[in-house]
Amino acid sequence: MFRKLSRLSIFLALFVFTALLAIACVAPESQTATTPPGSSPAIKTLNLYNWTTYIDPEVVKEFEQKFSAKVKYDTFDNNESLYAKIKAGNPGYDIIVPTDYMVEIMVAEGILEELNLENIPNRKNLSPRFQNLSFDPNNKHSIPYQWGTQGIGYNIKATGGEINSWEAMFDPKYQGRVALLDDMRATLGVMLIYLGYSPNTKSAEEIAKAKDALISLRDNIAAFHADTGQDLLAQGQVDLVAEYSGDIFQKMEENPDLRYMIPKEGTIFWTDNLAIPKGAPNRELAEQFINFILEPAVGAKNSNFIKYASPNQRAIDQGLIDADSLKDPAIYPDPEVLTKLRILEDVGEATRLYDEAWTEVKVSIGG
Repeated sequence: MFRKLSRLSIFLALFVFTALLAIACVAPESQTATTPPGSSPAIKTLNLYNWTTYIDPEVVKEFEQKFSAKVKYDTFDNNESLYAKIKAGNPGYDIIVPTDYMVEIMVAEGILEELNLENIPNRKNLSPRFQNLSFDPNNKHSIPYQWGTQGIGYNIKATGGEINSWEAMFDPKYQGRVALLDDMRATLGVMLIYLGYSPNTKSAEEIAKAKDALISLRDNIAAFHADTGQDLLAQGQVDLVAEYSGDIFQKMEENPDLRYMIPKEGTIFWTDNLAIPKGAPNRELAEQFINFILEPAVGAKNSNFIKYASPNQRAIDQGLIDADSLKDPAIYPDPEVLTKLRILEDVGEATRLYDEAWTEVKVSIGG
């Protein structure tokens, strides 16, 4: 009997020991499956789809450090490219930066998320002028990021003096030395303004006249550029380029011979906006990013670097925006010039007329 009890005791002891050993082997895996107390949180990724040269890299770094995040930055060169990418199904972007009229289109088609404005309290820093805009009432789907104009960048050594009109594009002395934006609404829009029409016209006749005017420029046009006209100008490949204001001002800091002007006939004024596309994988992080950008110091740092005008009134009031930029009417136009600026709008079914005209321009010129 004693011997039987001893064997049973030994068996039970071995069973308990084996069970404890198994638990001990499993324990490390269980601990690594969760974040141990006091350790760093997992790195989140913000997928940002933006225009080129359109954010201060230091602002990106500050956001990454503050929110334990990584920013993946992809670029597009016009609103139509952005639209096509998102319309086909969001491939994973959290933040996109559409221009005013494109926000209107995207909202109508249901491809933008409605913002939780409680997560974006810094929207109070926006100028009243940039709140509740017509293309997105009450900022339900977008928050203004930067604003500016489309004008002419030029090299004053090549022109031999200042220029002040879209007419300069037609001067024979610039044969093969002009570059235009590869952007349907932007380029047809400024040509319509030059001809005295609205850049939002739905008139087939007026759009045809703008098309014909562009085709008549074929000998002068060196390229239709994908929002890189500032580089063509800085490298001396062209003498005149239709470009966005800040892109030229960035290059002017490097080359004192470069200039930017708003033509006397007027031009397009635009507001680019931060928005969250449907299906964004990191919506909460996206709203944190929008709120971060709206901090006065951050907004000012960004605008001072990329040389576009800021919609952040508190940043301006606190003296954080570069004083020389604020005084420059080509960046912050005076009231008289503002009356000549036009915003692009969704033209609905007339978009087909613009598409057809643009296709004919590109085929005729070979851009």
